[in-house]
Amino acid sequence: MSNLASVSKNAALALADGTVFLGKSIGAQSLAIGEICFNTSMTGYQEIMSDPSYAGQIITFTFPHVGNVGTNNFDLESKKPVASGVILNSKITSPSSWRSTMYLDAWLKNNNIVGITGLDTRRLTRHLRRYSAQNGAIRCMADIEQKNLQILIDKAKSWPTLDGMDLAKQVTCKESYVWREAEWNFNKQGGSYSSISTGKYKVVAIDFGAKSNMLRLLASHNCNITVVPATASIENILQHNPDGIFLSNGPGDPAATIKYTEPTIKALIDYGKPIFGICLGHQLLSLALGAKTKKMPFGHRGANHPVKDLETGKVEITSQNHGFEVMRDSLPDGVTATHISLFDGSLEGLKVVGKPIFSVQYHPEASPGPQDSAYLFNRFIGLMDSDN
Repeated sequence: MSNLASVSKNAALALADGTVFLGKSIGAQSLAIGEICFNTSMTGYQEIMSDPSYAGQIITFTFPHVGNVGTNNFDLESKKPVASGVILNSKITSPSSWRSTMYLDAWLKNNNIVGITGLDTRRLTRHLRRYSAQNGAIRCMADIEQKNLQILIDKAKSWPTLDGMDLAKQVTCKESYVWREAEWNFNKQGGSYSSISTGKYKVVAIDFGAKSNMLRLLASHNCNITVVPATASIENILQHNPDGIFLSNGPGDPAATIKYTEPTIKALIDYGKPIFGICLGHQLLSLALGAKTKKMPFGHRGANHPVKDLETGKVEITSQNHGFEVMRDSLPDGVTATHISLFDGSLEGLKVVGKPIFSVQYHPEASPGPQDSAYLFNRFIGLMDSDN
């Protein structure tokens, strides 16, 4: 247990193993329960917290100074952030960016995100790396007493783990829609997102929890995009006569989501049109092809992950966010590994031999500094060109 004598603390983080961290409450004044994970990115905290892939998770930021650019209405990856909570080391930094329209704490409150600050995030991260990811609970407390902390520990213990949890249905769109927003156009006033009216390629994007910038990049590559729910049938998809299929990122256990998506994805594989999968989309494609997935000890979450392209030998610095992986040794005949992590050797990409189908585990739309992985969108376009 942490030292309970500190009177300046008014919030607690309790892990399922009984470990307790005390701190100060930020954001919404309520209870947050979820899987505790850590993200090593130094920037992009608003994009991270609005990424639908973080459904069911409480995010620990290892970078101590969060909030320095405030928040705005443009740097969002979804309309409604679904992260369960946030954990920070230092007091929220005052915004110093001309683009800021709201202090981070106010943004957290507006989006009902519970948070805690003032605790040792390095100790917490080392704990997760040593004992693996686990459930946790955050609550603002008027009385930090042992009995209240034990209640919080029990809540963390009783929350179901992400193993076997399908979260794509919680974050997917409810009905199909057309996406037209493209990349940012800069001008003297700052700029705005561009839009397209008519594109060359018809792409159906299956929304398992899609980040907005993935769709923007597809639109910027001359694609007419129809976004369909995770539960869309093959008939729903093919009625749009697509030139290509995009399988988006998303949260949860792919082995749970594949239970209802497998028939559709297998039919799309047989359909023969180009398929491009990212993150959860990569995992679901792999399962439909006959591979297996497993939960990682603490996942990959950050913007500095080196990935090697096995075909070119080049190394990309990538942005990642996933707690499950495709087991490389489970890839069936006819499916080839194309990328691996230089951190732990895990599979980061694959392709189907003789078919216009490929996927990656990381996030090529996130641009962590240089745009090392932007070529993947061009590859998808090239496959659609070759198919027509």
